[in-house]
Amino acid sequence: MRKEDCYFLGKITRRHGLAGNVILKLDTDQPELYNKLESIFVEINGLLVPFFIEKSSWSKLDALNIAFKNSSEAMVDQVLGKSVYLPLSTLPKLSGKQFYYHEIIGYNILDENNNDCGVIRSVNDQTAQNYFILGFEGREIVIPLIKDWILEVNREERFIKMQLPEGLMDVFLVPSKKDE
Repeated sequence: MRKEDCYFLGKITRRHGLAGNVILKLDTDQPELYNKLESIFVEINGLLVPFFIEKSSWSKLDALNIAFKNSSEAMVDQVLGKSVYLPLSTLPKLSGKQFYYHEIIGYNILDENNNDCGVIRSVNDQTAQNYFILGFEGREIVIPLIKDWILEVNREERFIKMQLPEGLMDVFLVPSKKDE
């Protein structure tokens, strides 16, 4: 399994109990989708290694207590602190104005008048306000990801149409006037 064909699910944070169980802290808005996992891929030395799950239960709202099949102390030591992935094919298909961040990389952002605002290079979801990072005419543009601003997501033509506040693009494109 290649990392490009997967999405980040979470991280194995610690041991749980003495029976070889671990805690998987999920990085998702919908943890309930992952209550019946059969297997996961753990990144070890840059490779995704499959681990099969014997049983799991909720430790907290966003953390699973996992028992691996054929678990050993060495296996548990190997996975502690490691990132966990699942194949992209396991994600439910989204429609309408919903999207996964990984699927829109390379999409164009258009304003309500169909003016090109740039191509999505990445999405920052590590801050309180998520935002698109665009490339446009050799510059980096930052657009807050606000649901009410999204007018249309066109998967066939790979663009997102947004109603942007007046002057937002100017902040990045118009040279500032120096104080005299």
